[in-house]
Parts: sequence; C-alpha cells; structure tokens
Amino acid sequence: MTHADKARELFLSGYNCAQAVFCAYCDELSIDLDLAQAISSSFGGGMGRMREVCGAVSGALMVLGAKYGYTDKSEPDKKAEHYKRVQEFAKYFKEENGSIICRELLGLSKNENNDPNPSARTKEYYKKRPCAEIVYTAAKILEEKF
Repeated sequence: MTHADKARELFLSGYNCAQAVFCAYCDELSIDLDLAQAISSSFGGGMGRMREVCGAVSGALMVLGAKYGYTDKSEPDKKAEHYKRVQEFAKYFKEENGSIICRELLGLSKNENNDPNPSARTKEYYKKRPCAEIVYTAAKILEEKF
C-alpha cells in the first residue's frame, strides 16, 4: 500500500486531514502513531476548523519537516533550502487542487461560521467533501516529488 492509499484510508476511518497525511508516514519517519496523531490533531479542517491552510497541506509539511527540516539555526542556507521545498510542495498542490486554503477547496465563504464541532462522518459527508481525494493527492505529491 502506498502512503497516498494509506492517507486516504486513514481519513476515511475518521482521522482528520492533517492526521491522515502525517500518520501515513509514521513508518518511514519512525514516529509513534499516538504521538503523530496528537501533533497533527490541531491542523484538521484548515487549523481547528477555521478553514485556513488545508490540513492535508499542513500534514504534508510536517512530513517534509520531519524528513528534511533543518535543526541548526545558524545555517540560513539550510533554512532557505527547506523553505524552497515547502514552496515547491505548495506549487504542486495548487496545480492539482487550485488552492492550499481549506475554505476555497470546499467552496465556503470566508465569513461562514467556524463551528469547532467536527461534522459527523456520514455517507453524505463523504459525498460532498473532496477531502479524501485531497488527502490522497497531498501524500501522492510527497511520494512522487520528495
């Protein structure tokens, strides 16, 4: 099973979008699943359902940070190299999906109520939300490009 398939499966099993992408890479990153779930839990629904940066993007950027992130703050070249990688990911994601912003991906207005209560995961939810495919796409970009 690819990481993209695993990410989609995790999302469809109830994980939020950020968790689905980040946790799909636990094996490769040698990160404990419970810790990965907790770290990425704040980023679902565009950061706590505020509909800002897509959680799948946030999860993917966490993967990039874990794999390639810099640790020495005195090396600005490594920081720039990493930010370039982040921007490349965002470019690929936008090419596939049109935006990295959750509300834009879902066709919501900026002024919609950001209820913190998650939507029930029903058949209707999955029919009207593109999130399972967006999660898949984010993980697939990681697999193919990084």
